[in-house]
This record gives sequence, structure tokens and C-alpha cells, in this order.
Amino acid sequence: MITPVILCGGSGTRLWPLSRKSYPKQFSKLIGDQSLFQMSASRVKGDGYTAPLVLTNSDFRFIVAEQLTEIGIDPGAVLIEPEGRNTAPAILAAALYLLEKDKDAMILVLPSDHNVPDADHFSKTVQTGKDAALAGNLVAFGIGPTRPESGYGYLELESPSANGEAVKLRRFVEKPDVATAQKMLDAGNFLWNAGIFLFKAQTIVDAFKENKSDLMTPVKRAIDEAETDLGFLRLAPEPWSEAEDISIDYAVMEKAKNLSAVPFSGGWSDLGDWDSVWRETKGDDDGLVTSGAAIGIDCKNTLLRSEAKGTEIVGIGLENIVAIAMPDAVLVADKSRAQDVKLAVDALKQKKSNQAVQFPRDHRPWGSFESLYMGSRFQVKRIVVKPGGILSLQSHVHRSEHWVVVEGTAKVTIGDVVKLVSDNESVYIPLGEKHRMENPGKVPMVLIEVQTGSYLGEDDIVRYEDVYARD
Repeated sequence: MITPVILCGGSGTRLWPLSRKSYPKQFSKLIGDQSLFQMSASRVKGDGYTAPLVLTNSDFRFIVAEQLTEIGIDPGAVLIEPEGRNTAPAILAAALYLLEKDKDAMILVLPSDHNVPDADHFSKTVQTGKDAALAGNLVAFGIGPTRPESGYGYLELESPSANGEAVKLRRFVEKPDVATAQKMLDAGNFLWNAGIFLFKAQTIVDAFKENKSDLMTPVKRAIDEAETDLGFLRLAPEPWSEAEDISIDYAVMEKAKNLSAVPFSGGWSDLGDWDSVWRETKGDDDGLVTSGAAIGIDCKNTLLRSEAKGTEIVGIGLENIVAIAMPDAVLVADKSRAQDVKLAVDALKQKKSNQAVQFPRDHRPWGSFESLYMGSRFQVKRIVVKPGGILSLQSHVHRSEHWVVVEGTAKVTIGDVVKLVSDNESVYIPLGEKHRMENPGKVPMVLIEVQTGSYLGEDDIVRYEDVYARD
């Protein structure tokens, strides 16, 4: 059996404003009816696979569990990284964790944000690499290049693969310039590096011992001293912080001798920027792709996308343009500059703009909320609580609140009083009063919250009880 190890901690800044640090692209429905993370998990379920092991951070742990449950997949083990340390420590942690349970464990490492439309073809390709992995090789899966792409790393094969079989991998190649990429495309023995790997857990641990032994002690300590938290496994923060921030390519793959590569000839994209989203989405005869409330008139090779409910985006006479509308930010860029969107994020960070990292809708284990309007001493929010969702018992030092239920029924605690509040009913929470709300129903409950006070930040919360064990 193969255990999928899904790496789920990236921020995807080149897909801003849809992808942000607080809610990155892997959890969004960029293409189709599932998020990229759900598509990745769905691709490796069924015969031959165990439940996935996911590595993520504390902020995303409930999103991971919820999205897997939505598509009928047992979340399996979810390892929480105290901080991002790149792919090498994460993969080593997964291997050490699985070895404790099964000395013969085999690992398929997957990014959580790629688009692979043909899941059957992908699984057959994984099976092609299984014999090489069982023989003690570190197997990398590469994509047959279709253009001289300078945004990807490459795999150089000893010789072109016959019939898609595993062949010896000569070396990893860093992202080239366009001219070098064209030469590699013409040579015929280069693949795009997809960041997908297959190996026995013991094989990769031995490779770390040989090529990057200084990672072994801190990562093993982080596993040994890990603590269980509501079904998640929190890696110990102190030893984890001592692990070098380094990718699996630099740490092991570029040094190891037992390397093989398997070409994947099905459709694939890392959806790394808006140009790739445009390329992977079916448009009209002129290459116009629209999503949401978007209209294009006489537009060519253009992506128009509205993620803001009630906001229409209209393009006229555009060519090679990306225009993305969110409730709090709009991106307009030449498609050839799609890789530079991260520069906009850097500029917004310098301005200390919330839009740089904060998604307009905040996701919580009990549901979500979004700010509808912010004044100097008041704020209006829309709050959605999932069935069974319970907010923490809390109070505020600087603000009072009015709650108006507009859909469903809320069970509200204010001080010592507990009561049900139905739609079109409201309650008032005085400053400093302990309070909580929960949804006892079977449908989402929606309320409008009006905050008034001298300070309205999210850190003005004193928690007394929390079923989700948040600090």
C-alpha cells in the first residue's frame, strides 16, 4: 500500500488576490467544483492507497479536516508544523512518523495545489514507478515539456524513457532562461520537475542520513516530542525551529545516486500563476475565459474573473490581460507579467495593507466571518456558523456587540442567561460580558454583528472555554 503524503502549507502569492497567506490557493476552487487540495486527495484514494497523511500549519488544520470530510475521505494523520521549514523537514517528518507504524511503508509525496485532470492515468504512472521504488530508488515524476518554460525546474534523464518506463535520473536542473529551456526541449531527455516523489520511507530516511544528516536530530525530536491535539499531531516547536529551512531537492535529491524518473504524459499544471489558470480553463474561440459575474466584449486571450458577489467585471477590447475582482482588491495585469504578481504582494506588505496577506473571509473551525463595513468606532460583520459549530466562551475589553440572526437559529449565552434566538430576532452583549453563540440546527446559521467601541481588532478576545482548544 502507498501512503499519500500531501504537503499543504504554501501561500501561493502569484495567485493574489484570490490566494493569500491566510487562505492560500490550495483551498480555493480555481478549476472545477473541488478545491485544489480536494482534487489532490481525490486523485490518490481507493485501491492501493492508504488514508493520506497531511502536513500543514495550525491555521489550516480544521480546513484540511473539513475539506477531506466533504469529499468522503478519512483525514488520516494530520501533522501540524509549528512553522514552515520547506519540504525537506516535512518529508523527513512524514517518513519517520510512518516508519514507527510500518517498517515497509511507501510514500507518495504530493503538492496540494496541482491540477491533474486524468486521475486514472496518474495512478497508472505511479504504479509504473513502484517497482523502482521497491528496488530502493528515489523516484521522481516528471512532466513531458510542451514549451520552453522558464518557470519550472527540470529533470535530466540518462536517456529518453521508452513507453513511459522508469529510467535513471542524471540530475536536477534549476529554472533555466528561455533559451536554455528551448535547448532542453529540443534534446528530448528533459522533463519538468513536478515535485512528486515515490519511495520507501526507509529509503528516504537513509538518504537523509547520508546526504543531510544534520536534519535527523531536530526532526526526530520534533516527532518524538509531538503532542496530540484534538486528533491532530503537533510537532514539537523547539526542535522543529532548529531544522534547516531547505527543500528536498537541495537537501537530498541533487546529491543522491539512487535516482529514477518516470514521465507523466497526462495533463498537468502547477497553477502557479494566472496565466496557467487561463491556460488550463476552456475559453471561447478568441481565448476569452470568464468566471463568476464577468463579461468580455471583443477580448482576446484574456482572463476575467469575479470573486465578489454582486460585483460585475466587464472587459472591452482587451488582449492578453488578467483581471481578477475580489471584495477588497482588484488585480489587472498583462498576462505575460503573471509571474510578477508577487511583486504586488510585496508592495502591499510595505504599505502594511491587510490585503497583502488577509483573505476577506476569515475561516474558523466553527464557520466563517467577513467584514462588511468598518467605521472609526464601529464594524459590521456577516457571521456564518456551521451546524453544530460553537464559538468560544469569551469577552471583550474594548467593544460591545449587537447580534441580529437573519437565517437559522442561534443558541446564545450572555452571562448566566442561555436562550434561543431565531431569524429576525436580536440580542445585545455589553462590553466585558461573557458570551458565546452556537448553532444547534442542521443548516448554517447566519447573523449580522454590529461592533461598537474604541478598538475593534480580532485580538480583543479573552477566551474562557473553547471546544477547538485554541489559545
